[in-house]
Amino acid sequence: MSPFVQLHLAQVKARLGKAKAHPTVTVLAGLVVFAALIFPNVLDRLTPLGFLRIPVEGAFLIALLLVPPKPRRVAGIVIGVLLGLLVIEKCLDMGFFAELNRPFDPVLDWVLFDDAYHFVVDSYGKGAAIGAIAAILALVAVILSLTTWAVLRIGGLIGRNQRRSLIAAGGIAVAWAASFALGLGIGAVPIAARSTATYAWDRVHQAQDGLKDRSEFAKEVKQDAFAKVPPSDMLTALKGKDVIFTFVESYGRSAIEHPQLAPMVDPVLDRLTTQLTTAGFQSRSGWLTSPTFGGGSWLAHSTLESGLWIDNQQRYRDLVSSNRLTLTRAFHNEDYRTVSVMPGATSAWPEGAFYGYDQVWDSRNLGYRGPKFSWAPMPDQYTLKQLNTIEYQKPNRKNLMIEMPLVSSHTPWAPIPSYLDDWDSIGDGSIYAPMAADGKKPKALWADPKQVRPEYGKSIVYSVTSLVNWITKYGDDNLVMVFLGDHQPSPIASGAGASHDVPISIVTKDKAVMERITDWKWAEGLRPQGDSPEWPMNAFRDRFFTAFGTKAAAS
Repeated sequence: MSPFVQLHLAQVKARLGKAKAHPTVTVLAGLVVFAALIFPNVLDRLTPLGFLRIPVEGAFLIALLLVPPKPRRVAGIVIGVLLGLLVIEKCLDMGFFAELNRPFDPVLDWVLFDDAYHFVVDSYGKGAAIGAIAAILALVAVILSLTTWAVLRIGGLIGRNQRRSLIAAGGIAVAWAASFALGLGIGAVPIAARSTATYAWDRVHQAQDGLKDRSEFAKEVKQDAFAKVPPSDMLTALKGKDVIFTFVESYGRSAIEHPQLAPMVDPVLDRLTTQLTTAGFQSRSGWLTSPTFGGGSWLAHSTLESGLWIDNQQRYRDLVSSNRLTLTRAFHNEDYRTVSVMPGATSAWPEGAFYGYDQVWDSRNLGYRGPKFSWAPMPDQYTLKQLNTIEYQKPNRKNLMIEMPLVSSHTPWAPIPSYLDDWDSIGDGSIYAPMAADGKKPKALWADPKQVRPEYGKSIVYSVTSLVNWITKYGDDNLVMVFLGDHQPSPIASGAGASHDVPISIVTKDKAVMERITDWKWAEGLRPQGDSPEWPMNAFRDRFFTAFGTKAAAS
């Protein structure tokens, strides 16, 4: 190699060395590490004041990097990746708090990303969904690369200045201890932060608890007071009845009690109560506490059916692999025709065999030829009208037990179909084409978050109105209708700090049926009151069996 080339390479290396040691870049690396250590997992805390804190983990990080160069590099990569993963999980927490009112579970929540993908497709289109996935993957790569680079950069500085680094670590520890001892804080947020270590510790224990819960749940499944009760002692007070359990999607307590929703929903519930009374029906209502919030409807359905608390996908999978007695199976054992009407299902549903259904109707065989309404494959009024054709008005049939989710109130709450006074005009659903075309588009709705809550309220009014009008128009003396919400809507509609409570109502013409639930102390009408009983949703199955079985079964 010529002397000229050697000289040129030496100059390049010198320039790179100077660039590498540039203090501005090192300060930037320090800020990246500091921000990662302080980064919150709740969106409301992502403010400049939220970063005016002292992370005790900074002192430990400096100590960990006071090792020889090769181990320091390995430690830097490991720490950088772990720090990046914690930032990513905190970002996921922000999203889960915004939609489901809880943090992300790193073991059990991956299945929910499929729902998130379909939400984006329904709201913004498939192209936007694919773009969002690409952007998220790029963001993950950037975060991991940035935190790893920053820790390695800081590690190099520590290696070159070990004595000063020890002093810095001691200073951080002393400042943190003083702030902690004096209780210094900004509002309710303490200046002495240990959030990253605590957060990582909590997530490790969360994963361990998830694994432990599986063995605990296996015991719960076997504890069933009704498992060995003879069918002849079960549901005796419902002989000759058609019993329909209807879930109204996202029908939460907020729909009835939130200051911006109650003026819209409550007068409708009161009017529908009067309409039922005029038609000879009685109604009673209470509250159930759902195991889920903002989504995960199948967890609520399985909780009501099984009498077990199903609040995650692991429990759900284990439940449907068991022989637990469900509401549907109990009716099946009593020689009812058991039917699931699932307008939101677009593919086969093998879990139907676990529940005990004789027939599953879904979007593929309900005969709908109209447009989708965003997530909902068909309007609720169409589903209810079609119920007459496929099951309810068939001659010479058995008594029916039906479970039927209504889906028009599913997020993103746009467009919402209009209620049709003439049920005979519904036909195959083609009549809905102009409504879907002219209705509010999800992209436009969600561009203005202030409009989301009113549209949610309109969707609840539509679903409940369709259901109650079906009852008064087609329901006979043998109908017992139980309808309830599956969960609250996401916080953008339900409001901050909303409970997990949902309304539940029972409607029938038979006074004897209502007398069976006198001790439930539910409020008259379709609107539960503030002091109406609140039960966990998993308590309903056993209370229902007790109320409508023989005394022997109840004991």
